[in-house]
Amino acid sequence: MKKPQLSSKHVPLAITVLLFVVLFTAGAVKYPAFLSMQVFFNLFIDNAYLIILAIGMTFVLVIGGIDLSVGSVLCLVCMASAHLVENKGMNPYAVMVLMVLIGAVYGLIQGSLIQFFKMQPFIVTLAGLFFGRGAAAWISIETINITNKTYNDIAHYRVHLWGDNFISIGAVIALVVLVLAIYIAHYTKFGRSAYAIGGNESSAMLMGLPVARTKVLVYTLSGVCSALAGIVFSFYMLSGYSLHGQGMELDAIASAVIGGTLLTGGVGYVIGSLFGALTQGIIQNLIMFDGTLNSWWTKIVIAALLCVFIIIQRLLVARRDSQKAKGNVKTAL
Repeated sequence: MKKPQLSSKHVPLAITVLLFVVLFTAGAVKYPAFLSMQVFFNLFIDNAYLIILAIGMTFVLVIGGIDLSVGSVLCLVCMASAHLVENKGMNPYAVMVLMVLIGAVYGLIQGSLIQFFKMQPFIVTLAGLFFGRGAAAWISIETINITNKTYNDIAHYRVHLWGDNFISIGAVIALVVLVLAIYIAHYTKFGRSAYAIGGNESSAMLMGLPVARTKVLVYTLSGVCSALAGIVFSFYMLSGYSLHGQGMELDAIASAVIGGTLLTGGVGYVIGSLFGALTQGIIQNLIMFDGTLNSWWTKIVIAALLCVFIIIQRLLVARRDSQKAKGNVKTAL
């Protein structure tokens, strides 16, 4: 009887989960307070917006694309929400719905430019990055604090769990998005099409899959996730500022890559991106608990992890290509 073997495409995901467990265990051993369940739940509370961004980014990377605009969309949503709620007196719930629609349109336009005008995703989403930042600064270059009672009540609401543990509304939104994303990625035609496009777009077209529609919808989904992340971030910060979310697009990409999503497309797991985002959060927590290290050490450690995971990806891709070449030779013979 053969022993179950770990597929090569699951290796990065397994390594990420193992790394998370090792880091959490190391923190618990060194700092007794680290073992508190609330510390674990705080990882979701403090990184809810990053989890949502990483989920949207996962779909984009799976089809072989990239989206550099997500951090700017988050910033624009924060700023626009603060302006509309505070300066225009709009209903907070109506503002949230409007922000999601803006995110969807943002992604739809970018996806359409990429698919129908054959423009490079890097250039289109880079333009989206600049537009989002510019629009946020156009609204105001000053910080707009959100003092609206309803908005504050939502931001401070706690979902109580067992004991004294709790999670925030932002964390709940992130978990709901996670569950929906897992279902979409693995149990719908849209998800299967996205993976097929990332594996080989030409083959996907020959199979009759809706390539154009899927690619546009993937960028639309990324825009929606960015808007939801912006709403969650506005709960977290209770303000809008034109410099919010700087570099978050890179954090989202790092989370997806550390979580096992291949930059070449076709392979990636939403649950992996969750662990990628939580791994960044746990590194920040370890540095905070230490108290002697500069916060920039987080970026240094993440950079090192990225290099390691990219090397692992290259080795796995090289191995896969080698196996395909051997298979082709055997077929020819």
